[in-house]
Amino acid sequence: MQNGVSEKDLQGDSQANVNEWGEFLHIPGQKYYNFDKIRDEIVRETEAKAGRNVGISPAPINLRIYSPNVLTLTLVDLPGLTKVPVGDQPRDIERQIKDMVLKQIQKPNAIILAVTAANVDLANSDGLKLAREVDPEGQRTIGVLTKIDLMDAGTDVVDILAGRIIPLRLGYVPVVNRGQRDIENKKRIDLALQAEKDFFENHPSYRNKAAYCGTPYLARKLNLILMMHIKQTLPDIKTRISNALQKYSAELEQLGAGDMLGNSANVVLNIITEFSNEYRTVLDGQSTELSSNELSGGARISFVFHELYSNGIKAIDPFEQVKDIDIRTILYNSSGSSPALFVGTAAFELIVKQQIKRLEDPSLKCVSLVFDELVRILTQLLQKPLFRRYPALKDKFHAEVIAFFRRAMDPTNTVVKDLVSMEANYINTGHPDFLSGHRAMAIVNEKHTAARPIQVDPKTGKPLPPAMPPRAGSPSLPVDGSEAGNSGFFGSFFASKNKKKMAAMEPPPATLKASGTLSERENQEVEVIKLLIQSYFNITRRTMIDMVPKAIMLKLVAATKDDMQRYLLEQLYRTTELDELMKESDYTVRRRKECQQMVESLGRANEIVAQVQ
Repeated sequence: MQNGVSEKDLQGDSQANVNEWGEFLHIPGQKYYNFDKIRDEIVRETEAKAGRNVGISPAPINLRIYSPNVLTLTLVDLPGLTKVPVGDQPRDIERQIKDMVLKQIQKPNAIILAVTAANVDLANSDGLKLAREVDPEGQRTIGVLTKIDLMDAGTDVVDILAGRIIPLRLGYVPVVNRGQRDIENKKRIDLALQAEKDFFENHPSYRNKAAYCGTPYLARKLNLILMMHIKQTLPDIKTRISNALQKYSAELEQLGAGDMLGNSANVVLNIITEFSNEYRTVLDGQSTELSSNELSGGARISFVFHELYSNGIKAIDPFEQVKDIDIRTILYNSSGSSPALFVGTAAFELIVKQQIKRLEDPSLKCVSLVFDELVRILTQLLQKPLFRRYPALKDKFHAEVIAFFRRAMDPTNTVVKDLVSMEANYINTGHPDFLSGHRAMAIVNEKHTAARPIQVDPKTGKPLPPAMPPRAGSPSLPVDGSEAGNSGFFGSFFASKNKKKMAAMEPPPATLKASGTLSERENQEVEVIKLLIQSYFNITRRTMIDMVPKAIMLKLVAATKDDMQRYLLEQLYRTTELDELMKESDYTVRRRKECQQMVESLGRANEIVAQVQ
């Protein structure tokens, strides 16, 4: 037979024996008390897997034999090492069988039975050659010599048994099996074993060693090797069993008993309480599962405040959208019909209010980022095994908590908008950190004076005070009849090519825009305005960097942390929905059953190992 368990070892008395039976893995629960039927089932399953014309298949046929007359062993019967394909066998039959055999014998805990016919040269044994590839030291290889009864008269395997030909650490065992005719005639195993015993006891070469020959001795030797192996690995086995038992017991405890018996209300109450407490501890950085690899929980919210938002506000340039020429236009507009004598306060307030309002978008973005971090914490908490156990409850938790977060977003956004509006509504030029107008003008004058050559009074020799150049208010024609320059507010509007328009006094165009270059005085006025704007904008930025995180913590983070448990109790603690929410997932039911079986099996294994002396 090319696959499965050898039918030679399973054929027995056709009469049923209640103390001996076999079970196939592919037919679970069905017991075969008649071993002839076991043999028939092996043949049938072999033909189903490998065909009827000497085919092969790597799929095993698993058979378990229960009997008080056999030792505890696991035997794997592999196909013989075929070299020439016959029947339906593939052309690479030799490679396939070799791969199949190596897959089994290369396992370090496997004992290799290298079966070799005694009537051929041992040096040509394919079984021993293959065994040496995976067990070069011969520490787990036993030589099995068959067809002892077919050797020529006067020849024996005594030298092989003595290890003088090819030594093996576990030695050789000679056996005499049933021949093909015995199998066809259904010779009973007990009669075959008795014939084997008689052969070795009566053979002149083996009679003194008969106790170490035959199939029963091979079985005892294999059982002894198994026991020795168990004793050597017993401490490790005990540790592995104990660890596995602890692991599955802990998982089974998490999965619960699976029978709520009307106790759904208490379970939901405990879950809400545990979730709310864990949410608070994660925000406060007091969780027992703190990561050493990345920021999490409240630390990520702190990063949003002090890195993302702070740097984002600081990166806003108040003059990114307002150019010098725009400031000049605002100055002229704010002075009305009369040219201003001093820098206009209205122009400063108008511009600074516009820039303060630009702080609203990044502030609202900060609220959105903190909201995302709260959702991230929620997702992490819902990954716990307890929520995998109840998928409906997990979905309900997720939906309700998200709704709770969104409900807290509205007052948070309102407060943040109010903070920006408060700053834009009242420009506190009396702020102690604000650069006053006089100081700003002094700074600008010092800058321009340093760049201008010092003029000395010829009479006294003392430096003259710097003269403030007049603002280019209205265009004027030169008294000497020369052409007007292109400087001034309106630039080239009154250039020489427009003299006819000048003489005709045509009405101004619908839209008047500044086009000329700034005069010296206008440059100074613009610089003063810019200094004031920069000073006040810096004050406002510092205020927003400080106040917006406080507003978000008050209205969003702290509010959800304090009211989470109350809100969930209101939304989830309803008797009409509890039973539906507490329905377990299919995975939980299946996994609980698996864990229960593993705990029972490991418990029995622990008891068995404890009894081994």
